[in-house]
Amino acid sequence: MSLSALYFGHVVHHRLLPRVHRFRYGVMALLLDLDQVDALQLRLFSHNRFNLYAFYDRDHGNGTATGLKTQIQQQLAHQGIHLGDGKILLLCYPRILGFVFNPLSVYYCYDSQANLKAILYEVSNTFGERHSYLLPASNSNQLMHEVDKCFYVSPFMPLDCRYRFWMQAPDRRIGVHIEQRHADALMFRASFSGTRRPLSDRTLLHACLRYPLMTLKVVAGIHWEALRLWCKGLRIEPKPAPPAHTLTLACVPESAAAQTAATGIKKRDDGENAHETH
Repeated sequence: MSLSALYFGHVVHHRLLPRVHRFRYGVMALLLDLDQVDALQLRLFSHNRFNLYAFYDRDHGNGTATGLKTQIQQQLAHQGIHLGDGKILLLCYPRILGFVFNPLSVYYCYDSQANLKAILYEVSNTFGERHSYLLPASNSNQLMHEVDKCFYVSPFMPLDCRYRFWMQAPDRRIGVHIEQRHADALMFRASFSGTRRPLSDRTLLHACLRYPLMTLKVVAGIHWEALRLWCKGLRIEPKPAPPAHTLTLACVPESAAAQTAATGIKKRDDGENAHETH
Protein backbone atom coordinates (compact mmCIF):
# COMPACT_ATOMS: atom_id res chain seq x y z
CA MET A 1 0.00 0.00 0.00
CA SER A 2 1.35 3.44 -0.93
CA LEU A 3 2.03 5.88 1.90
CA SER A 4 1.81 8.85 -0.44
CA ALA A 5 -0.84 11.45 0.36
CA LEU A 6 -1.80 15.13 0.24
CA TYR A 7 -2.01 17.46 3.22
CA PHE A 8 -4.32 20.48 3.17
CA GLY A 9 -3.44 23.11 5.73
CA HIS A 10 -1.85 26.46 6.51
CA VAL A 11 1.56 28.08 6.69
CA VAL A 12 1.95 30.65 9.47
CA HIS A 13 4.91 33.02 9.85
CA HIS A 14 5.15 35.21 12.94
CA ARG A 15 8.06 37.61 13.42
CA LEU A 16 8.42 39.11 16.88
CA LEU A 17 11.67 41.10 16.54
CA PRO A 18 12.69 43.77 15.66
CA ARG A 19 9.21 44.46 14.24
CA VAL A 20 6.05 42.42 14.65
CA HIS A 21 4.94 40.90 11.35
CA ARG A 22 2.59 37.99 10.71
CA PHE A 23 0.92 36.25 7.80
CA ARG A 24 -1.03 33.05 7.18
CA TYR A 25 -1.67 31.29 3.87
CA GLY A 26 -3.62 28.20 2.89
CA VAL A 27 -1.45 25.60 1.12
CA MET A 28 -1.42 22.00 -0.07
CA ALA A 29 1.64 19.79 0.44
CA LEU A 30 2.53 16.48 -1.16
CA LEU A 31 3.82 13.50 0.84
CA LEU A 32 5.60 11.04 -1.46
CA ASP A 33 6.89 7.55 -0.80
CA LEU A 34 10.09 7.69 -2.85
CA ASP A 35 9.84 3.96 -3.60
CA GLN A 36 6.40 4.32 -5.15
CA VAL A 37 6.49 7.52 -7.23
CA ASP A 38 6.49 5.65 -10.54
CA ALA A 39 3.73 3.33 -9.35
CA LEU A 40 1.24 6.17 -8.91
CA GLN A 41 -1.29 5.84 -11.70
CA LEU A 42 -2.83 9.29 -11.86
CA ARG A 43 -3.96 11.39 -14.79
CA LEU A 44 -3.27 14.75 -13.11
CA PHE A 45 0.14 13.87 -11.62
CA SER A 46 3.36 12.81 -13.35
CA HIS A 47 6.94 11.93 -12.43
CA ASN A 48 9.65 13.87 -14.27
CA ARG A 49 7.29 15.07 -17.01
CA PHE A 50 4.87 17.94 -17.44
CA ASN A 51 1.36 17.73 -16.01
CA LEU A 52 -1.04 19.79 -13.95
CA TYR A 53 0.89 18.42 -10.94
CA ALA A 54 4.34 16.86 -11.22
CA PHE A 55 7.34 15.78 -9.17
CA TYR A 56 10.83 16.19 -10.64
CA ASP A 57 13.78 14.54 -8.89
CA ARG A 58 16.11 17.38 -9.89
CA ASP A 59 14.06 19.85 -7.83
CA HIS A 60 15.57 18.21 -4.74
CA GLY A 61 18.84 16.81 -3.46
CA ASN A 62 21.97 17.75 -5.39
CA GLY A 63 20.24 17.88 -8.76
CA THR A 64 22.29 15.05 -10.27
CA ALA A 65 21.12 11.89 -12.01
CA THR A 66 21.67 9.85 -8.83
CA GLY A 67 18.35 8.61 -7.46
CA LEU A 68 16.91 10.89 -4.79
CA LYS A 69 16.47 8.08 -2.27
CA THR A 70 20.06 6.95 -2.84
CA GLN A 71 21.28 10.50 -2.21
CA ILE A 72 19.45 10.70 1.11
CA GLN A 73 20.63 7.24 2.17
CA GLN A 74 24.23 8.27 1.42
CA GLN A 75 23.91 11.46 3.45
CA LEU A 76 22.54 9.51 6.41
CA ALA A 77 25.17 6.77 6.12
CA HIS A 78 27.95 9.37 6.35
CA GLN A 79 26.45 10.28 9.75
CA GLY A 80 26.22 6.64 10.88
CA ILE A 81 22.47 6.26 10.22
CA HIS A 82 21.57 3.20 8.16
CA LEU A 83 18.03 2.54 6.97
CA GLY A 84 18.43 -0.80 5.21
CA ASP A 85 15.47 -1.11 2.87
CA GLY A 86 13.32 1.26 4.94
CA LYS A 87 11.03 3.90 3.48
CA ILE A 88 11.80 7.55 2.87
CA LEU A 89 8.80 9.89 2.69
CA LEU A 90 9.22 13.39 1.26
CA LEU A 91 6.98 16.33 2.22
CA CYS A 92 7.16 19.09 -0.39
CA TYR A 93 5.24 21.21 -2.84
CA PRO A 94 4.70 19.67 -6.29
CA ARG A 95 5.24 21.46 -9.55
CA ILE A 96 2.00 23.07 -10.69
CA LEU A 97 1.90 23.61 -14.46
CA GLY A 98 5.68 23.19 -14.47
CA PHE A 99 6.56 25.65 -11.70
CA VAL A 100 7.64 25.12 -8.10
CA PHE A 101 9.75 26.66 -5.36
CA ASN A 102 10.22 24.70 -2.13
CA PRO A 103 11.54 26.87 0.71
CA LEU A 104 11.54 23.73 2.85
CA SER A 105 11.32 20.04 1.96
CA VAL A 106 11.22 17.42 4.72
CA TYR A 107 12.40 13.80 4.43
CA TYR A 108 11.06 11.30 6.99
CA CYS A 109 13.50 8.37 7.05
CA TYR A 110 12.43 4.96 8.38
CA ASP A 111 14.34 1.72 8.88
CA SER A 112 13.18 -1.69 7.64
CA GLN A 113 11.08 -2.15 10.82
CA ALA A 114 9.21 1.11 10.06
CA ASN A 115 10.93 2.96 12.92
CA LEU A 116 11.56 6.65 12.29
CA LYS A 117 15.37 7.04 12.35
CA ALA A 118 15.98 10.55 11.04
CA ILE A 119 14.39 13.66 9.60
CA LEU A 120 16.22 15.70 6.98
CA TYR A 121 15.28 19.34 6.41
CA GLU A 122 16.23 20.55 2.94
CA VAL A 123 16.21 24.37 2.89
CA SER A 124 16.32 26.36 -0.36
CA ASN A 125 16.73 30.10 -0.80
CA THR A 126 15.78 32.35 -3.69
CA PHE A 127 19.44 32.52 -4.80
CA GLY A 128 19.36 28.94 -6.07
CA GLU A 129 21.25 27.54 -3.06
CA ARG A 130 20.33 24.59 -0.87
CA HIS A 131 21.37 23.28 2.55
CA SER A 132 20.19 20.40 4.73
CA TYR A 133 19.81 19.95 8.49
CA LEU A 134 19.82 16.35 9.74
CA LEU A 135 17.77 15.51 12.82
CA PRO A 136 18.36 12.03 14.29
CA ALA A 137 15.07 10.63 15.56
CA SER A 138 13.70 8.14 18.04
CA ASN A 139 10.59 6.22 17.07
CA SER A 140 8.24 8.91 18.36
CA ASN A 141 5.39 10.85 16.79
CA GLN A 142 6.63 14.14 18.29
CA LEU A 143 10.24 15.24 18.02
CA MET A 144 12.33 18.28 18.89
CA HIS A 145 15.83 19.33 17.79
CA GLU A 146 18.07 22.40 17.88
CA VAL A 147 20.83 23.57 15.56
CA ASP A 148 22.78 26.73 14.81
CA LYS A 149 21.64 28.50 11.66
CA CYS A 150 24.38 28.42 9.03
CA PHE A 151 22.55 29.07 5.76
CA TYR A 152 21.33 32.41 4.42
CA VAL A 153 17.58 32.33 3.73
CA SER A 154 15.93 35.72 4.30
CA PRO A 155 17.69 39.06 3.71
CA PHE A 156 15.89 40.33 6.81
CA MET A 157 17.19 37.63 9.16
CA PRO A 158 20.66 37.58 10.75
CA LEU A 159 22.77 34.45 10.35
CA ASP A 160 23.91 34.25 13.99
CA CYS A 161 20.72 32.56 15.16
CA ARG A 162 19.67 29.18 16.48
CA TYR A 163 16.83 27.06 15.15
CA ARG A 164 14.50 24.94 17.22
CA PHE A 165 12.52 22.35 15.25
CA TRP A 166 9.43 20.57 16.47
CA MET A 167 7.98 17.79 14.31
CA GLN A 168 4.76 15.82 14.19
CA ALA A 169 5.43 12.78 12.00
CA PRO A 170 3.02 12.06 9.12
CA ASP A 171 -0.28 10.58 10.26
CA ARG A 172 -3.84 11.85 10.05
CA ARG A 173 -2.29 15.24 10.73
CA ILE A 174 1.19 16.57 10.14
CA GLY A 175 3.09 19.40 11.80
CA VAL A 176 6.35 21.22 11.03
CA HIS A 177 7.21 23.99 13.51
CA ILE A 178 10.36 26.13 13.60
CA GLU A 179 11.54 28.77 16.05
CA GLN A 180 14.47 31.08 15.37
CA ARG A 181 16.28 32.71 18.28
CA HIS A 182 18.76 35.56 18.18
CA ALA A 183 20.84 36.49 21.26
CA ASP A 184 18.63 34.07 23.24
CA ALA A 185 15.47 36.01 22.34
CA LEU A 186 12.63 34.49 20.32
CA MET A 187 12.75 36.33 17.00
CA PHE A 188 10.62 34.33 14.61
CA ARG A 189 8.43 31.24 14.36
CA ALA A 190 7.00 29.44 11.36
CA SER A 191 4.74 26.43 11.05
CA PHE A 192 2.88 24.20 8.66
CA SER A 193 -0.06 22.19 9.97
CA GLY A 194 -2.11 19.99 7.68
CA THR A 195 -4.74 17.28 7.51
CA ARG A 196 -4.26 14.18 5.40
CA ARG A 197 -6.16 13.62 2.16
CA PRO A 198 -5.85 10.69 -0.26
CA LEU A 199 -3.60 11.21 -3.27
CA SER A 200 -6.10 10.78 -6.09
CA ASP A 201 -7.15 12.62 -9.23
CA ARG A 202 -10.30 13.76 -7.48
CA THR A 203 -8.36 15.26 -4.56
CA LEU A 204 -5.83 16.85 -6.91
CA LEU A 205 -8.66 18.51 -8.81
CA HIS A 206 -10.08 19.71 -5.49
CA ALA A 207 -6.64 21.09 -4.58
CA CYS A 208 -6.42 22.89 -7.93
CA LEU A 209 -9.70 24.66 -7.25
CA ARG A 210 -8.95 25.36 -3.58
CA TYR A 211 -5.32 26.47 -4.05
CA PRO A 212 -5.08 27.72 -7.67
CA LEU A 213 -1.53 28.43 -8.93
CA MET A 214 -0.32 27.80 -5.38
CA THR A 215 3.41 27.47 -6.13
CA LEU A 216 3.41 30.74 -8.05
CA LYS A 217 1.68 32.36 -5.09
CA VAL A 218 4.40 31.02 -2.78
CA VAL A 219 7.08 32.97 -4.67
CA ALA A 220 4.87 36.03 -5.08
CA GLY A 221 4.11 35.89 -1.35
CA ILE A 222 7.81 35.73 -0.45
CA HIS A 223 8.52 38.93 -2.39
CA TRP A 224 5.36 40.68 -1.19
CA GLU A 225 6.13 39.97 2.46
CA ALA A 226 9.74 41.09 1.89
CA LEU A 227 8.44 44.38 0.54
CA ARG A 228 6.22 44.81 3.60
CA LEU A 229 9.20 44.17 5.90
CA TRP A 230 11.32 46.68 3.99
CA CYS A 231 8.52 49.25 4.33
CA LYS A 232 8.58 48.62 8.09
CA GLY A 233 12.22 49.69 8.13
CA LEU A 234 13.97 46.33 8.58
CA ARG A 235 17.64 46.29 7.69
CA ILE A 236 18.82 44.03 4.85
CA GLU A 237 21.47 41.57 6.02
CA PRO A 238 24.47 41.10 3.69
CA LYS A 239 24.59 37.69 2.04
CA PRO A 240 27.60 35.55 2.99
CA ALA A 241 29.01 32.70 0.94
CA PRO A 242 27.10 29.42 1.42
CA PRO A 243 28.56 26.96 3.96
CA ALA A 244 31.35 24.69 2.74
CA HIS A 245 29.38 21.59 3.72
CA THR A 246 25.85 20.94 2.48
CA LEU A 247 24.65 19.21 5.67
CA THR A 248 24.52 20.24 9.33
CA LEU A 249 23.74 17.83 12.17
CA ALA A 250 21.16 18.93 14.75
CA CYS A 251 20.94 17.86 18.39
CA VAL A 252 18.18 17.08 20.88
CA PRO A 253 17.68 19.99 23.33
CA GLU A 254 18.33 19.20 26.98
CA SER A 255 15.77 21.63 28.36
CA ALA A 256 12.39 20.17 29.28
CA ALA A 257 11.02 23.68 28.94
CA ALA A 258 11.84 23.54 25.24
CA GLN A 259 9.52 20.58 24.77
CA THR A 260 6.77 22.37 26.68
CA ALA A 261 7.20 25.45 24.52
CA ALA A 262 6.96 23.39 21.34
CA THR A 263 3.78 21.72 22.52
CA GLY A 264 2.39 25.18 23.11
CA ILE A 265 3.23 26.15 19.53
CA LYS A 266 1.30 23.16 18.22
CA LYS A 267 -1.74 23.99 20.35
CA ARG A 268 -1.73 27.61 19.19
CA ASP A 269 -1.46 26.60 15.54
CA ASP A 270 -4.17 23.96 15.86
CA GLY A 271 -6.42 26.50 17.52
CA GLU A 272 -5.82 29.01 14.72
CA ASN A 273 -6.52 26.42 12.04
CA ALA A 274 -9.79 25.47 13.68
CA HIS A 275 -11.17 28.98 13.15
CA GLU A 276 -10.61 29.25 9.39
CA THR A 277 -12.71 27.52 6.79
CA HIS A 278 -12.75 27.51 2.99
